Amino acid sequence: MWRRLRSALWSLRGSPAEPPPVGGAARAAAMAMERAVVRCVPSEPKLSLRLVLPDGSARHMQRDQAEPLGRALARIATNAAKGQGKAGKKSKKARAEVEAGAEAVAEAPAVRLFSRDGAAVAEEVPNAAAWQDGAVLHIGAARYRVERNPPALTELRLPRSLLAGFPVCPKVSTEFAAPQHCLFRWFREQRPAGGGDAAGEAWVEAAADGRVFTPSNALVGLRLKLRCTPGDAERRYGPAREVESSGPVEAGPGACTFDARHLYTKKVCGHGSVRAVTYNVLADTYAQTEFSRTVLYPYCAPYALEIDYRQNLLKKELAGYSADLICLQEVDKSVFVDSLAPALDAFGLEGLFKIKEKQHEGLATFYRRDKFSLLSQHDIAFSEVLAAEPLHKELRDQLAKYPLVQEKVLQRSSVLQVSVLQSTTDPSRKLCVANTHLYWHPKGGNIRLIQIAVALSHIKHVACDLYPGIPVVFCGDFNSTPSSGTYSFISSGAIAEDHEDWVSNGEEERCNMALSHPFKLLSACGEPAYTNYVGGFHGCLDYIFIDKNALEVEQVIPLPSHEEVTTHQALPSVSHPSDHIALICDLKWK
Repeated sequence: MWRRLRSALWSLRGSPAEPPPVGGAARAAAMAMERAVVRCVPSEPKLSLRLVLPDGSARHMQRDQAEPLGRALARIATNAAKGQGKAGKKSKKARAEVEAGAEAVAEAPAVRLFSRDGAAVAEEVPNAAAWQDGAVLHIGAARYRVERNPPALTELRLPRSLLAGFPVCPKVSTEFAAPQHCLFRWFREQRPAGGGDAAGEAWVEAAADGRVFTPSNALVGLRLKLRCTPGDAERRYGPAREVESSGPVEAGPGACTFDARHLYTKKVCGHGSVRAVTYNVLADTYAQTEFSRTVLYPYCAPYALEIDYRQNLLKKELAGYSADLICLQEVDKSVFVDSLAPALDAFGLEGLFKIKEKQHEGLATFYRRDKFSLLSQHDIAFSEVLAAEPLHKELRDQLAKYPLVQEKVLQRSSVLQVSVLQSTTDPSRKLCVANTHLYWHPKGGNIRLIQIAVALSHIKHVACDLYPGIPVVFCGDFNSTPSSGTYSFISSGAIAEDHEDWVSNGEEERCNMALSHPFKLLSACGEPAYTNYVGGFHGCLDYIFIDKNALEVEQVIPLPSHEEVTTHQALPSVSHPSDHIALICDLKWK
């Protein structure tokens, strides 16, 4: 308990932890002062003030932002006087006087606030305006440097599973700071010499100081520790925090299916090109069922189905593709928040998430920050917009003739993620990036046709009405082979009312519609033999469709060889984190 209290007091009394060295007498004087930490957020009615009074007691005050400064200073003076009084009541004689009813009266110290240029701040100034960064608070002879909204860590966490040769990306949540401005120092456990107890320090600093650390095979069996100092763009730094891994680094699986693919993607494309990835990453909510373990993936080692293990592989795989756009399907919400978003953020990618209706998983789209900025998002749930939006009235009226099919479509939880991105180097270049995961059932071809009709109608609204003429990149798991009606509809621009997929689930659910869309879309990666390979099925279900009027393919990254895919019989496996295979291609504007 005393250690924790001493640590808390030191974080207030000491200077901010581990800032880069800065010279100058003024800086040295400021560093010698005590700290008065002010948190003031416009959206909140009160500000908070934390400081250690001259008597050594830590205080945390909450004051109205609109309150005159004088009242806050008066309260500080009262607290300081109480502290002095208590400090003077340590002798037996003093305690006897108190018991007899005698009151020791301490004189309140003078409390003033001065701006950073040395001028006294008027007592009628509101707190929100008075407590500025760099101001100096006087409490009697004591001096405090005001730190307004200093960088702070709100969460620092390491992954539960650590594998040698795989990047470790901490989850870093901050306030008044940004992970890219934080300082990171990595440590490893000291291995005992000769099997005995370790002498001296238990931790040894590792030769790494970045946000991402890849442990070597030499660290197998040792735990890791990370010390993070929060920082901001102005080179201000807050108190550091440390976190230790819950377990040791474990041996990696050896060669993975994506290792050879990384040879083609070592560097990020130039600004005239865009590397796109689509990947169904297999949601944990589906991998961790008895049916999955015993029926779908009985050939996969149980530990290789665990989410912590698969996340190690997935983060290394995605990071190694050096992509500009990544569209993922079957992303657990917790995996996005706690694992993928923090990891890919460390590699320069910003993430967006759209959860499925009534589900724990959904879609994620990532884009490279130094290449693109986000202009707008236009995500939808198919069932919601089909039931209510005027844009889909014509399709809705046609579907009303087939109540059984209509009911099935409206029960589905599928969603569409649409993001409009703008090039950071050429504002005239914009992209409409769409991402979806269509209905899965093998006999659901008619449902998928209606879902894709809604999707293309919505994309048309974004890419033709809201942002006329911008190119479309449409990624996803379409659960449709190249021979399906859905693939034909997307590629050709039309589907006939007598196509066989309208009766994919029998005559009872027949629905005959002639549909069309205005886009000229091309499967950028062609028609691979398979993108999904499990024990009972293999086929091509995933695609990156591009607007062939505006974009062209520079290169397609080869898929893993059949030997690599089947090394452990099928997917997923100890060397591949999903039952699908990522598609990757480099695109450029025409």
